[in-house]
Amino acid sequence: MVYGEYLFLQKIFIVNLAPYKDAFLEYLKAEIIKDEPRNLYLPIEYILELGGKRLRPILVLIGYNLFRDDYDQAMEAALCLEMFHNFTLIHDDIMDKADLRRGEETVHKKWNINTGILSGDALMILSYKRLEYYKGEKYMHLMSLFNEVALEVCEGQQMDIDFETKSQVSLDEYFKMISYKTAVLIGCALKMGAIIASAEESDQESMYQFGLNLGIAFQLQDDYLDSFGSEDFGKKIGGDIVENKKTFLYITTMEKADNLDREKLLKLFANDIEPALKIKEVKQLYRKYKADALLEEEIEKFTFDAFKNVEALSMDASKKQVLIDFGNKLMKRKN
Repeated sequence: MVYGEYLFLQKIFIVNLAPYKDAFLEYLKAEIIKDEPRNLYLPIEYILELGGKRLRPILVLIGYNLFRDDYDQAMEAALCLEMFHNFTLIHDDIMDKADLRRGEETVHKKWNINTGILSGDALMILSYKRLEYYKGEKYMHLMSLFNEVALEVCEGQQMDIDFETKSQVSLDEYFKMISYKTAVLIGCALKMGAIIASAEESDQESMYQFGLNLGIAFQLQDDYLDSFGSEDFGKKIGGDIVENKKTFLYITTMEKADNLDREKLLKLFANDIEPALKIKEVKQLYRKYKADALLEEEIEKFTFDAFKNVEALSMDASKKQVLIDFGNKLMKRKN
């Protein structure tokens, strides 16, 4: 089956994430720590209750539920990843000097930087403690996976920071950065669920690779939509360009442009230029060297690879369809 038959089907997606999300939120509410000192734990309660898609914990539950009839045993791992994800958000907001998160004040803005650092550290430790629920070999397997992925997330964040001052970034470096910063945690969520469900090792790896490839495709799609998406839904176009982000579009254009256009692009990213004009001229260069079309091809490639991983799973076609529908639902967006 070709990629287009997967991704652009005009249909209502049958996968329903609401039961997973509702069950997780109920569990989260009961497990949030209301302890002393309040200045340590109150910011943790605050960030965990801010909302969000809860994508990672939902994927842990799905990863388990595809091999078992329930998902209760996967709740602690789901909470582990949600806590870890929110720890990274607290520290990312400090590094980015961001004032808002999900429309509300960031932790360091509402309290202070020291509180943000310390509460973030505590939240990371609490995420690890959730895995103590699992015993023996299963615990060791989960911890090994989580340690590897947690370190990769930090490495990806540092690579992203380094890109801001590097004069040249290769596509290989960029793919590694988005894999580590975003995609590995998606793969980890699905594989954790499969591990807890005692799935075959080959199925555990296929679940991980599905999440990894889909996560890369999703991040690449963000690159595309930021420059060439629709503003009909209130999304501001060109943010990556204004912020001088070295995305796939920028890197590809730099690699393919002639000397004059390469110099022009460097100047556009180096100088303080009126945003609307900068966005217009940069996008013209992206289109001139077909970076937009090449990016669409990469999105297609990684999405196709993700669905090939689904085909490799040793489960009924109806269960595979859950992952296919989820992938379609995640990728079929305009902003």
